Amino acid sequence: MNKKMNLLMFSGDYDKALAALILANTARELDVDVTMFFAFWGLFLVRDPEKVTFDNKTAFESMFGMVTPKGPEELPLSRMNMAGLGKQMLLDMMDDEKTPSLTDFLNGARKKGVKFYGCKLSVDVMGFEESELLPEVKVITAKEYLSDALDSDMQLFI
Repeated sequence: MNKKMNLLMFSGDYDKALAALILANTARELDVDVTMFFAFWGLFLVRDPEKVTFDNKTAFESMFGMVTPKGPEELPLSRMNMAGLGKQMLLDMMDDEKTPSLTDFLNGARKKGVKFYGCKLSVDVMGFEESELLPEVKVITAKEYLSDALDSDMQLFI
């Protein structure tokens, strides 16, 4: 029976998302079953920029949707973002080291079979439509998430 790792992705920061996806991809390479549960700000990581919609949304939801990241590459850094200058410096350093982008790590996790779950309450509160998320994301309740997490060998909160 495979080991199982569960990551709760609460952060909407580029560097934290990068760390989570590096761990998820590496665990899959070690034949570990990986589940990622995206709540609140973490949902921006699995928001498909091509599917953002303002249809059937309240005024608050539409305003919120206009000022928040539309996908993974729009996420800010957790520290030293400096209106995007810090992030650009990080991206340049990553490029110098030939490090894949956040989107590359996300797509790698998708291809390797990482299970993606979105928190139903977070999706509702943040004003997202399920259709705005990546197709691999299944929206579940906190109770369903906890059932999965309790069966894991390792749980990480990022």
